Amino acid sequence: MPKLVHVVDDDASFRNSVGRLLRACGYDVAVYESAEELLQQLPEAAGPSCILLDVRIPGVSGPELQDRLARLGSTLPIVFLTGHGDIETSVQAIKAGAEDFLTKPVAKDKLLDAIERAIARHQAAREQHDRLNTLRAKVARLTPRERQVFDLVVRGRMNKQIAHELGTTERTVKAHRQRVMEKLQVESLAQLVSMAERLDALSAATPPVQPVE
Repeated sequence: MPKLVHVVDDDASFRNSVGRLLRACGYDVAVYESAEELLQQLPEAAGPSCILLDVRIPGVSGPELQDRLARLGSTLPIVFLTGHGDIETSVQAIKAGAEDFLTKPVAKDKLLDAIERAIARHQAAREQHDRLNTLRAKVARLTPRERQVFDLVVRGRMNKQIAHELGTTERTVKAHRQRVMEKLQVESLAQLVSMAERLDALSAATPPVQPVE
């Protein structure tokens, strides 16, 4: 899948030169002369991507764009590349999640290394997101009663305790538990607990007990 770099810089000659460099290195490139232009065309990343961003640009500055993107829920990593860097700005940018803060002129290898790290981080985040969506889809297939059993099992309740809490029989709980394991495609309690932890189900409230029909 092509790797895409979004270049945001008000210097047209820089946009052209860095665009040529990145394309020659195998990247797809999208260029923007302002933060507002990128925000108007806020990219829904279809593949591994990152943003190469200047600090001082007219209108919305680089750090302000970083903040806006974070508030919009963007997961695109940012590499700052600026001719006007200072320690305070660089520290704030890194603390806010930037992958790197580079100063112009920058060596080609250093720039490409930062971009590769940013894109790798974005790819890892996308893969994690996809895995969680797959888990959520599996859990969504559980019936309300199976979800209750799931929530109680991963909290360490024994079948007898679950039966008492749900007002049913131990045999019924065992049947629900087996269907939960089958639907979630796990073979052990440890795998079930691991799945719940990844979904933060252990910290979620247990759904209210439904009357037994």
